[in-house]
Amino acid sequence: MAFELPKLSYGYDALEPHIDSRTMEIHYEKHHGGYTSKLNAAIEGTDLANMSIEDILQNVDMGNAAVRNNGGGYYNHCLFWDIMSPNGGGEPEGELADAINSSFGSFADFKTQFSNAAGTRFGSGWAWLCVHEGGSLEICSTPNQDNPVMVGVGCSGGAILCLDVWEHAYYLNYQNRRPDYVNAFFNVVNWDRVAELFAANK
Repeated sequence: MAFELPKLSYGYDALEPHIDSRTMEIHYEKHHGGYTSKLNAAIEGTDLANMSIEDILQNVDMGNAAVRNNGGGYYNHCLFWDIMSPNGGGEPEGELADAINSSFGSFADFKTQFSNAAGTRFGSGWAWLCVHEGGSLEICSTPNQDNPVMVGVGCSGGAILCLDVWEHAYYLNYQNRRPDYVNAFFNVVNWDRVAELFAANK
């Protein structure tokens, strides 16, 4: 069964001015669309074709670049679109807020550490917030399209928040000012959705 590009729950211009419409359109249609079609081509006719994306990535042969890169690109972007909203921003509440305070000291300290993970990722990659069994949280980053679902990438747990720091995610609007893009991202984070993922994965 082929993977499909998930439908966005908001328009290309809905996250402006923080993420511009043209970047959203290209990022979603060309990049995520490309990962989706190339993943389907890579798994067609193999045992992977009937597996979930999580099962594929948990068991991926890290030497299989087509499945690793395109499977990662498919999964990562699905989560990325899901945890953003035109009504995002602010701060989390409830159990997620408590977990952030417990793991990082405060929400402000969390933002600093997450921004540092995103800002210092050399080249292309992702920053992640992951939850471990019991509810403790971890910030980490991965190169290229690797993610915490994969084994041995130095980043583990259930991914509940991610930020794409490939240049295609921000260059039209922010050029080489990645820190400005990272800072703007917090204005569109859907903390209610992140809290749902936290509750489901802790």
